[in-house]
Formats: sequence, C-alpha cells, structure tokens
Amino acid sequence: MHHEDKAFLGIIGGSGLYKIFEDVEELDIDTPFGKPSSKIFLKSGVAFLSRHGIDHSTPPHLVNYRANVYALYKIGVRKLISIGATGGINTLFKSGDIVITSDVLDFTKSRISTFFEGAFSKDVEEEDTPFYRLLRAKKVVHTDMSNIFCEEMIAIASDILKELNVNFYLKGVYACTEGPRFETKKEIEFLRHIGADMVGMTACPELFLARETGMHILHISVITNPAAGIEGHKLTSKEVIEMMKQKDEEIKKFLTLFIPKAQKQFVCSCESVLEGADV
Repeated sequence: MHHEDKAFLGIIGGSGLYKIFEDVEELDIDTPFGKPSSKIFLKSGVAFLSRHGIDHSTPPHLVNYRANVYALYKIGVRKLISIGATGGINTLFKSGDIVITSDVLDFTKSRISTFFEGAFSKDVEEEDTPFYRLLRAKKVVHTDMSNIFCEEMIAIASDILKELNVNFYLKGVYACTEGPRFETKKEIEFLRHIGADMVGMTACPELFLARETGMHILHISVITNPAAGIEGHKLTSKEVIEMMKQKDEEIKKFLTLFIPKAQKQFVCSCESVLEGADV
C-alpha cells in the first residue's frame, strides 16, 4: 500500500514528547534502511514520528535515523520540524527555554550519517525526485550543509514563539554527542570553548539526512537542564523527561499554530540543495 503525498509536514519528537494529536491514522512503513523508530501517526497532512519509540526503548546511538527520515520522505514530507531535549552550555540559557537551532557540531561516533553510499547505496524503487534519482544512480554525493535550516520555517517559528510569549532564543549552536552517557565536565568545557551553546544526542545525523533529501528543516532545542559542570549538580534523565513533560502543552500550542502557516509555498533554496552535489 502506498502512502505517497499524504503528508506535507513531518514532526520528529524527542524525549518525553509523544503523541500530539488524537484520532490519528497509524502507518506502518518499511524502508530500504529498515523500520522507523515508531509507527507514523498521520492527521490532516501532518506526520508525527517518535524518535525513541513510543515506549522510549531506543537509546540515541541506536535510533535508525535513516529509516525515520526516509519513511517521512516516502509519505510526502518535505517540511520537517525536529524537536530535541538539550543541556544548556551557554549560561544565558535556562531550563525551560526554547532555542531555534542555528548550526550543529557533530561529535557522534558510530552512526551512518548519509543515504548516499555510491556503489554501495541501497536499491530504491522510487525515481520521481532528485533525491531518489541520485540514490537509484548510486552516485557519490557531497551535500552542502552551510545552511541546514530553512529561513522560512525559522521566520514562522519566531513569530509564533513571540505570540505565545515563550522565552526563546533565535540562535544557538547544538553540539551532538554519541551518548547514551552524559558528557564529562571537560567535554562540556571543550564544547563551550569551540562555540557550542547546548548539547544533545539526537540532532546528528537526523538533520544531515533530512538535508540530503532537500527537506525544509526547523530544529527546536528545549533546554532541559544545565550541562555537566555548568552548575555543578549531578545530571539525571529524570530531570530531562520532567522538563519535556512541562513543555509538552507549550510545544503542542506552538505546533497547532505552526501547521497552517507552513502550508504556503516557500521561496527559499532548500529544495535545490542537491543541484551539483553529485560527483
């Protein structure tokens, strides 16, 4: 059964953020990269996927990021909101703040971070988009990552967060670590030194993979706790989950306002990212 063009907007939720809608259609989708982390919950052109699984059974280093992004793309998602819990490194950021991620530093170690593996690329059937055509042709592809995030999506998000009177920051550099352990104090000191504002375990390779498809991308970081050594107390998963639960209603309100505004035609260059990218 094909579900192409059923969704235009995809939402990938992180720790503590699960079902956003009631009365959803549940899609069980296979991909050449295996099964996504959860079923896809679909309603009114919006698809929601739980990054760690509905029962939070998959740790960040074992999430099947390729299957997650591919499954959303396969059902028509061309605009993506990725939401993740992060530890604050920048001392301006307080627990509960929302940051629109503006750039990424990748310190993951064991994750495959591309769809494009040249002669070793997976076989795909679909061939109606530049992404599918490059995969089918088994091309070596070097995708531009200098502007991962969509200006149009950021502008909409900024307006809505102002309207909701939420404490948010328009820019923040996200450092992605391997996990599932928290970082050491020296690692956080190093990350701060090279310009990271916050730290998490899930943005990479998720954002890189979405960029390879030509999706419009918005990444929202929810500051759940200060990172190691910033305030000196022991880090626990409990405080992360608790803060995400507290922000749950706020994020739902944000998404409810975002969805209708995202239905317009964007005039940015996100979708042309693959032009000239193949060897």
